[in-house]
Formats: sequence, structure tokens, C-alpha cells
Amino acid sequence: MDIDQQSHGLQEQEHQEEADRLLAAADRAGDPVTAARLVAEAFLAVSRTADPAGLPPMVRRLAVLRAQAATPQAGPRAQPATPQAGARSREVVARQREIEFLHHAIAAAVSARLGRRLARRGPATPPGPAHPDEALRLFTAAGLHHDPLYVECAMIATLSAQRPDRIRPLFAQVVEPWLVDDRIDPARRTRLTTMLGMGEAWSGDLLRGRATLRRAHGYAVAAGRLDLEAEITSWLAKCEALCGDLVLARRRLAEARVLAARSGSAWVGSHIAECAAALHLASGDVDAWVGVVGRLVGSAVGANSGLVFEHRCELATYHALRGDAAAAQAVVAAIEDPPLDWPGAPALPAWRAWIVDPRNPTTMAWLERSLVGLNRPVERLSRARLAWLLGSWHAHCGRRADAIRLLELASSEYAATGAAGLLARVAVDLASVAEPAVATNAPPGGRSGQVPASATGSSAPAEAALTATERRVAAAVAEGLSNQEVAARLSVSIKTVEFHLRNAYRKLGVRKRTELVRHLLR
Repeated sequence: MDIDQQSHGLQEQEHQEEADRLLAAADRAGDPVTAARLVAEAFLAVSRTADPAGLPPMVRRLAVLRAQAATPQAGPRAQPATPQAGARSREVVARQREIEFLHHAIAAAVSARLGRRLARRGPATPPGPAHPDEALRLFTAAGLHHDPLYVECAMIATLSAQRPDRIRPLFAQVVEPWLVDDRIDPARRTRLTTMLGMGEAWSGDLLRGRATLRRAHGYAVAAGRLDLEAEITSWLAKCEALCGDLVLARRRLAEARVLAARSGSAWVGSHIAECAAALHLASGDVDAWVGVVGRLVGSAVGANSGLVFEHRCELATYHALRGDAAAAQAVVAAIEDPPLDWPGAPALPAWRAWIVDPRNPTTMAWLERSLVGLNRPVERLSRARLAWLLGSWHAHCGRRADAIRLLELASSEYAATGAAGLLARVAVDLASVAEPAVATNAPPGGRSGQVPASATGSSAPAEAALTATERRVAAAVAEGLSNQEVAARLSVSIKTVEFHLRNAYRKLGVRKRTELVRHLLR
């Protein structure tokens, strides 16, 4: 092991040792609030590197402190009502709220990390499992906005509640001054900035989110925190892909994999495939995309971001549109109904019906009507994706007007979110339908009876005559990669790349790279 590897291994060990010291200090603390704060800090110290299964003990510690704080202290049965006694009583209640808040915030984050479904509680329901809504209620009621630890935990709870659009309105005004305050711990500054950026990107403001995450990345490097750098780099890989910078996205993803390994980040390692799926979708590499989505479905990654149900429907749609009803049914049968407020939930019943009977105009009309219900910021990308899928399938079925209407909707949504990478894929599909002169006599999307690859986010009809490998080579060349870079990406020789590229040129009737790009983007 070289010195660099040793130093990173030591850093991971130092984070665990820091958490152990904090937990030991919590055990010695005589004050329950101090103890709860130390436990929360221990969670934050290792949350990116710890195995999720090792986090529940911290929740149990907070539950014990919560119970202790709620237990009335022994004392005289009757006390005279004095101003001093009233003040002491209010102070006790305030301190109980602080512990209660930390318990709900950390427990909800761990629950989300473990992939457990969040259940809503009605106002008449007795207190049950921890929930981010309860954490946020207590945060507001106790007026905890002045404390960086409490604000960080409240931001975590907001993301756990899958309300990323509330991050900036609720916390930016408080957090921004801390980001230039040298008294704030550098790791906390990095985490706060990361959550601001995640909230922006997740709620459909990709360009602003990417800029904030780049700022957070600089903080992580300055702080020497590889675990935080790994997390930020992985989210940046997804943002860059969605925004259309595929070369940078690939570099970010490769960096994230290395950083996750070097820092031992179990958190980043678990969701790197989710970022890879976005890259493959934007690249039009349908084979890679399907493979990664299949892994996501098998591992239940996406529970934290709200995509866990969408991944399953995407995979089932892929099988259904290719005529493999049995495979589609198997995936659909394993999909449980999500909570009603889950991102994308308003469209899921109609989406499932379409998967079962994709050629039925009634199910397609139902799914299109359900798009109106996807009106929250967190659902904007899902709304665009469903419009894209429906539009491409209408094109395949020969319904040109319906196809254009839905593909235009997808284009508008992707443009509004800054998702230039996905917009470019939709634009190819839209051009093939809107300009019939460049299409073949087959239904839009491919040869008669063939499902369009664009129905799963792949390439355009212009590539229909190409083999899968030729399409990959052509797509990579269209991104500006050299033959050597294409060979490295596809793990083949340069001569193999040249062979497939010559075949692509011949089939498409082009002579050079610039003509190939124009042909693919018509």
C-alpha cells in the first residue's frame, strides 16, 4: 500500500474514531441534551462511510435519551406557582423538544437510508415511528434556526421527507452567512452546501444545483474530506449527464467510484448505479441503461431519492414495449403501491395499467391525463420522462399528432429544468416524427414491428439500420470522443472501433465525423 492509500485508510479510521469519541462523551454527559447532540454529531461524522445497518444503534441511543427527558423527575408533590418555577418548567419543555427533534430527524434519515417506506400519521394518531414531518414541526416550534447542528439535521429531515424544493426557501438565508464564517466546521460547511445543491437539482433546477454542488466540491477538497468529496462527485456526475456534458459526467462518475473506494463510503457506493443510469439514458446506450436499472430494481436503490418505484416501472415498461409481457408482469407484480404523497404516486396506477396493456389507447390516455397530477417540483423530471415514453410509443404506433404533442411537452419540461442531455435525446425523436421526409416507410422508431429504441431513451430512427455495437461507437464519436477514447470506453481495440465506424458511415451514407453528428441529430 502506498502512502496515499495509507493516508486515506487512516482518514476513514479517524472518522470512526471521532464518532466513537463522541459516543463515549455522550455516555459520560450528565445532561440529556448534551448527550443527544453528541450522538447526532457522531451520526454526521460517519453517515457517508458507515454501513447503513450500523446506524440504528445511534437511533436507539437517542430514543433512550428521549424517554429519559420525558420522565418526570422525583420531587415534592406540590410546588408553589412562582415565576421562577414557571421559567424552569418552560426550560424543561424546550430541552425535551430539542432531544425529541434530534431523535425524529436522525431516525427518519436512517429509515430512509435503509429503504424503509415512510408512513404518514394523522393528527389523531398516537406517536409512532420517527418521521421527518415531526422533526420539522419540532424544529419550528422550538425555534432552533440559530444552531448549525439543528439546522443541518432539519435539512436532512426535509430531504428525507422528499421535499427538496423547501430546502432553499427554508434554510438558504440562515445557511449562507455560515458558509463564509471561519468559525463553522469545514465538514459542516461542506455538508450544508451539498444539501442546498441537492435540493436545487432534485427539485428541477439542475443548473443552479450543479453550480452549488461544484461550490460544495471545493469545500470538500479544502476540508480534506474524501467521504464528502465522493458523495458530491457522484451527484455531480448525475447533474452533468442530465445537463448534457457527457464527457465530464463520465469523468465525474469514474472519480466518484475511486473516491468511494478510497474513503470506504458505503453511502456513495450504494447509489453510484443511480448516477450511472442517468448517464446511460442521456448517452442513448439502452443496453447499459437497462442493465443498470435492473440492478437498481434488484437492490432497491432509490428509496432515498423517491425513485425506487419509478425504477421498477421503467424496467417493466422496457419489457412491455418489446413484447415480453411475462417479464413485464413479473416486475409489475413486485411493485407495491407507494404512499400517496410519494413522488410520482399520482401517475403510478395509470403507468402500471399501460405496462399491462401498452397498445390500448385507453390506458395511454389515462397515463397522459395523470401527468397533470405530477405538478410538484420534485416530479418535473418524471413528468418529462413519461411524456417522452408516451410520445415515442405513439410515434411507433403511427399516431403522429399525439407523438408530437407529447414529445413537445417532454422537450418543454426538460428545457425548463436545464436537462439539456435528455432534451437532446427527445429532440432526435421529435425531429424524426415532425420531419417525415427523413423517415423510412416503417412506423416512426424503426422497422415494421420493431419497438423504437427511443421508447426506453435510446437512439433515433436514423440509427435503426446499425447494430448495437455500431450505435454505441457512433454515439460515442458524436460526443466528440477520439477513436482511442471510444476504444477505452467500450473495452475494445482501436481497430475494432475503426471497423464499426466504417460500417456506420457506409450504412448512414456519411463520410466523416461532422456528417455523422448531423445525421444522428436530424
